[in-house]
Parts: sequence; structure tokens; C-alpha cells
Amino acid sequence: MEKTIRTLIADDERYSRDELKHLLEKFPAIQVIGEAESGEAAVMKAIQLQPDVVFLDVEMPKMNGMEAAKSLHELKKVPLIIFATAYPQFAAEAFRYEATDYLLKPYDEEQLEQTIRRVEKLIGAKKENDIGKPAGKLAVEEDGEILYLEPKEILYIGRDEKVSRIITRTGEHETKTPLKDLESRLLPFSFFRIHKSYLVNLDYVTRLSPWFNGAYQLEMEGREELLSVSRNYVKALRVRLEL
Repeated sequence: MEKTIRTLIADDERYSRDELKHLLEKFPAIQVIGEAESGEAAVMKAIQLQPDVVFLDVEMPKMNGMEAAKSLHELKKVPLIIFATAYPQFAAEAFRYEATDYLLKPYDEEQLEQTIRRVEKLIGAKKENDIGKPAGKLAVEEDGEILYLEPKEILYIGRDEKVSRIITRTGEHETKTPLKDLESRLLPFSFFRIHKSYLVNLDYVTRLSPWFNGAYQLEMEGREELLSVSRNYVKALRVRLEL
């Protein structure tokens, strides 16, 4: 099998990164494309490099592994997450972030092999499902009818209590479909989560302005309202927007 599984290793200890990288060399499918020394760096590298899988240590500076996992799940392309740590007590919490596996240091090579085989199956199945799948329209139910919206015409989507408001270039639509579900269906397009209540089309962003406490406000083409950008998403948003 060719090296097709793009892998990022995040650990604040260089020795641990080198050890895991060495162990992964025996698996032809694995291609280590980057390393990170903190959870924050892991998220930034994931945005830049688009890995298929991320090995995450738990205890890291600036942003720990659990916080990084939460941020990784907000990305357009969510990688598989494997926690690799010396702390067994975080396993239950890790699987709340849909971790593919939880490896303990020192690494058991047999367990690592089982993990990689699981990753290969998951990645292989995903790529098979993606092959030849055309980019279609977003189907939303509104007032008992099914509307088919062109994703490129959507400016942003906001969640208000139990209703998702879809703002397009020509109008507005309401649906009970949760924002997270809409986000997953729009993965092939240029959408980015900026807040727990907002998903925006990056093609229509015109201005990003500081607000308070590290948060920002976003202006969209043709709209007067300002959208809140949570401070946890600001750096990742800037990376996506800037050349």
C-alpha cells in the first residue's frame, strides 16, 4: 500500500515524537507530514496540512490535548484523533471527542499495529465513499417542503434556539436541522465554524474586526449585521482566510 495516510504528531516532548515517528516507519501506509509541540500548534498545523490522522498527547502547554481535540472537530476536514499519552485516567473523556483510539506510553507495538489497521480501514472506507461523489445541493426542509439550495449562494448559517437560519444572497430560510448536521453536509465547500452559533461561507467574508476579550466580529458581503467570532476560532479563521 502506498503512503497515503497523512499523519500529524503532537507532543511537547521531542523524544516522544521521535519515538512514535520511528515506530510508525514500519507501516507503509503512514506518512508523517508534520509535528507540533502544543495543542495550539497542532490545530494550526492541522489547518495548514490537512492530515488524515492526528496523534495527540494529553498534557501539553497552551492548549492541552482535550482542548485541541475539541478544536479539531470544528475544522472543515476533521481528522481521526488518536490520543497517545502516559495518563490512563483521561481515556473516558477522550472517547467523548470520538477518539479512534487511546494509546499509553510506553507504546505497545502490537497495540499500535492494531490501531494503524483500524485507521487504514476507516480512511480506506472514507476515500471509497468520496470517490466520484458530485458536489450537489443542500436539501433543507422548510414548512413541510424540501428546498434545494446552492451552497455557493449561502452567505452564512446561524442557530437561534431550535432553528437554523440559512442566509443566502437572495433570501433567508429556516430549518430545524441542527447546525452541526448542516456543517457536515457542507464539508466539500468553503464553510467555516466561527462560533457555536455561526457557520460562514469564507468566500463572502469582507472584514474581521477586534471586539473584546480576544473575540472578533465578522462582516459578510451584502449584509449589515456583524457576526461574532469566538476567540478560540480567530487564529484558525485567519489562517484559512489569508494567502
